[in-house]
Amino acid sequence: MADKTLFSKIIDREIPANIVYEDELCLAFHDINPQAPVHVLLIPKRPIVKLSEAASGDQPLLGYLMLKAGEVAKKLGLKSFRIVSNDGADAGQTVFHLHFHILGGRPLSWPPG
Repeated sequence: MADKTLFSKIIDREIPANIVYEDELCLAFHDINPQAPVHVLLIPKRPIVKLSEAASGDQPLLGYLMLKAGEVAKKLGLKSFRIVSNDGADAGQTVFHLHFHILGGRPLSWPPG
C-alpha cells in the first residue's frame, strides 16, 4: 500500500487543519502557506493523484468539486476568486492528491506564474 499523502492524513484527522467545509465527498481547509488573503484548498476525500490522471468515472466528482468551490468561496465572503490546480511537479504540485486552490481577497494579476 502506498504511503498516505498529507491530505489523506488531514482527511483521517491524523494531522490538524483549519477546516472551513466538509461533507461526505470533499474537504476544504486553509492553506498553511497562503498566497492571497483567502487561500483555501478543496480536496476530494477519494484520492485522485492529479487532474490528468482522473478517469471518465471521476466526472461526477469533478463537477461536484467545481460547484462546491463556488459555494466555499461564497461562504468565505469572496465576490471574485481564482481556482488553480497544479498538475505534476513541473507545474508546482507538491502533494499528489488532487486539490484545488481557491484564492481571493485581493486583485489577482495575470499571468499568474
